[in-house]
Amino acid sequence: MPVITANDVVQALQGGKTLAGLDLGDKTIGVAVSDRGLSFAHPRPVILRKKFSLDAASLLALLAKENVGAVAIGLPINMDGSEGPRAQASRAFVRNMAKLTDLPFLFWDERLSTVAAERTLIEMDFSRKKRAGKIDSAAAAFILQGVLDRLHALGEDAAPK
Repeated sequence: MPVITANDVVQALQGGKTLAGLDLGDKTIGVAVSDRGLSFAHPRPVILRKKFSLDAASLLALLAKENVGAVAIGLPINMDGSEGPRAQASRAFVRNMAKLTDLPFLFWDERLSTVAAERTLIEMDFSRKKRAGKIDSAAAAFILQGVLDRLHALGEDAAPK
């Protein structure tokens, strides 16, 4: 399972595959999945974290059900551009997943994704309690939508003028 760049994602999604986005939290894994047209990110229910083997099995079952061909995972980079313990944990998660799947992973800078997701949920008038249960999947959708928007920009840049 390779780590790929945004430029390589389209090849991984041949045959109508979808793209998934993940936001790794301490207690949950937020998940979002694209439509087949790679235009919109749709949040899915969070995966409650227990231990890695159980988390991975739940995640892989969901990815198979959703016909996912690649996974974008949020990389929590510090505001100064450095990588701290949370980024290292995301990289370790992908290394461990590599032993279980051939799906390619794409790291995506997720700076402020949780903040943006929270603001959106507040604007939608979700209570604090309801936001807590949806924030990681909303952040995963925000991350995934960033990747989808980048793919569309790459496609437009490559189109003949």
